[in-house]
Amino acid sequence: MRVVSLNVNGLRSAARRGLGGVLGDVSADIVCLQEVRASPEQASGLVGNAYHENWHPAARAGYSGVGTLTLARPSRVAAGSGRTEFDSEGRVLVTDVGGVSVLNVYVPSGTMGPARQAVKMAFLDHFLGFVGGLAASGRPLVVCGDMNIAHRQVDLKNWRSNQKTSGFLPEEREWFSHLLDVGLVDVVRNLAGDESEVYTWWTLRAGARERNVGWRLDYQLATPDVAGRATAFEVLRSPVLSDHAPVVVDYDL
Repeated sequence: MRVVSLNVNGLRSAARRGLGGVLGDVSADIVCLQEVRASPEQASGLVGNAYHENWHPAARAGYSGVGTLTLARPSRVAAGSGRTEFDSEGRVLVTDVGGVSVLNVYVPSGTMGPARQAVKMAFLDHFLGFVGGLAASGRPLVVCGDMNIAHRQVDLKNWRSNQKTSGFLPEEREWFSHLLDVGLVDVVRNLAGDESEVYTWWTLRAGARERNVGWRLDYQLATPDVAGRATAFEVLRSPVLSDHAPVVVDYDL
């Protein structure tokens, strides 16, 4: 089972940049997209017709939103996490397919100021309980998405100068450790090793992507039964589809 996760920073833009071709080349079984910024009607068919498409758009047009594409027909799809203020932003979609639950999440950014940082922290607090409930159910679980947090120093190039920056705040990093404690494994870190520099987001300024001055904000986490069967990963730095890159993981399921 090959799973791809990508913050597209606007699905229509990513489609124009060749997202459909990339997904065809990698032969993904499951695709989790974040920051879709399109209605289901606008998004439908943009990356081809091979997939069963499920979308959770934001109430506000052109904002946020997630979508999960599966080759196999899902047995269950559930949009949202049970809190209206977050669900109206289209941030969580759970899809059951092939005996596995796939949770697609787009965590709010706090970079716009204290008010949005407070929203982010409130979402994280709620989301921790939501994921904990899924993990405790005993069903195999994969959590994919843009977490908007670099967990450890190795997860961003310039960690010393970003210790007071949203995305690398001590309380966010502590929260991420608590997320793993509910029974999840950081699949890519587990495969890459503790000290390997793996980044998934680069600012569009100053040639950061070319120089690989980035952050790891995009993750695949899984319950141990699934994580133990992850065999390989890749971060596709080219072609440039958005300011993020697709995270590809193979699972021997």
